[in-house]
Amino acid sequence: MRNRCCYGLSALLLLVTQTSLSGDAPLNPAAAKPAFAQARQLCEADHGQLWGISLCGPAMLVDPATRDVIASEKDASGVLHAADGVFAGSLPKDVPVANTSVSWSGTRWIQYLWPLPDDDALRRVLLAHESFHRVQDQLGLAAANADNPQLDTLEGRYDLQLEWRALAAALQAHDDAARRAHVADALAFRADRYRRFPSARAAEAALERNEGLAEYTGVMVGMPTASERQAMALRDLQRHVHDQSFVRSFAYATGPAYGLLLDNYRPGWHDEVRHGAYPADLLAKSLGLSLDKAPSSAKRAALAARYDGKALWAAETRRQQERDRLIAAYRSALISGHVLVLPLRHPRVQFDPRNLVPIGANGTVYPTMQASDDWGHIEVQQGCLLASDWSWLTVAAPSGEEGSHISGPGWKLELAPGWHLAKGSRAGDMVVAKSD
Repeated sequence: MRNRCCYGLSALLLLVTQTSLSGDAPLNPAAAKPAFAQARQLCEADHGQLWGISLCGPAMLVDPATRDVIASEKDASGVLHAADGVFAGSLPKDVPVANTSVSWSGTRWIQYLWPLPDDDALRRVLLAHESFHRVQDQLGLAAANADNPQLDTLEGRYDLQLEWRALAAALQAHDDAARRAHVADALAFRADRYRRFPSARAAEAALERNEGLAEYTGVMVGMPTASERQAMALRDLQRHVHDQSFVRSFAYATGPAYGLLLDNYRPGWHDEVRHGAYPADLLAKSLGLSLDKAPSSAKRAALAARYDGKALWAAETRRQQERDRLIAAYRSALISGHVLVLPLRHPRVQFDPRNLVPIGANGTVYPTMQASDDWGHIEVQQGCLLASDWSWLTVAAPSGEEGSHISGPGWKLELAPGWHLAKGSRAGDMVVAKSD
């Protein structure tokens, strides 16, 4: 499995990528110290040049199965104990475990899941990617929650993948004229998506200013040469094609591509992004183009033909038919059927950004999730529905209860003291409520 995501609405924990790709090596000081050394080498080599701030900082490696942790430094509250030149301990259940940045025990950490990728290039990108998340608030690039349901529609997915193909062609172009032509095509597909889905511009930019910039940072700091950076950006564009859903993962592909192109056509763009600009808009402006001018239907078809659009449309049509059946099943279980509603006030959430299923105004289904809030902790393996504004979470109605341990189809809930199950607003539904 490649991705595990973590997001806290109140604490602004960040979307993340890249869990272990392989290996069963145990987490111990001897294994952890080379990882910390490599992360330190990367951030010191950057020397604050990319963003004007050092990416170095306290780091921890966490085994997601055991929650055991080894850290590069002592935590401010002294919970961890010294162990052969590093510090060891375990994380409580309410602390997210993911590739991310997290505040715990008085320290702001770069957090990595163990084991790290065996692939050296992917490991280097991951180390630098998560280092960016630790400092992004200082850069004025705080994470923002934004769903992108348009990227789970037939038209939205079609435009996005054509955009990716055009960006890949631009990165591989052998002369400036060809590069500019492919960039123009990529921006035309994006403009078409903005016309079809007016809310897409701000929503997509929110994730691109978060995970897109983090992945760009991973590529720039993790890869030592221009050719290696280009190769990794192309690799990002290719590997995300196979994600089940693009709504939370697309920016890992677009971020490095737009970043490298901006480096070429708009030096100094980093400061503009820090002051609120969007990468795609900056690239369009640099080349005298506009994302406010969508191509005509005939023009779009002609552009798509350059990137094998006919075969892509056929594949996406088949995918949409399968998706409609999946959505119908989720609607039956999580909307029409009896449910348990969990209000969200201070959520800390982990999920896989590649498999989400938007279902309109009702919100988005997360097939797997771990979530904590004032009411306790829930682990979901067969789907939950998260409101678009992150105000509540819904699972199928409970089927078992033993004290504070509640269970239902594909989920387990551990209630915190002072919380109980109460009748919901609809007959047969239940809600988690605070006891009097």
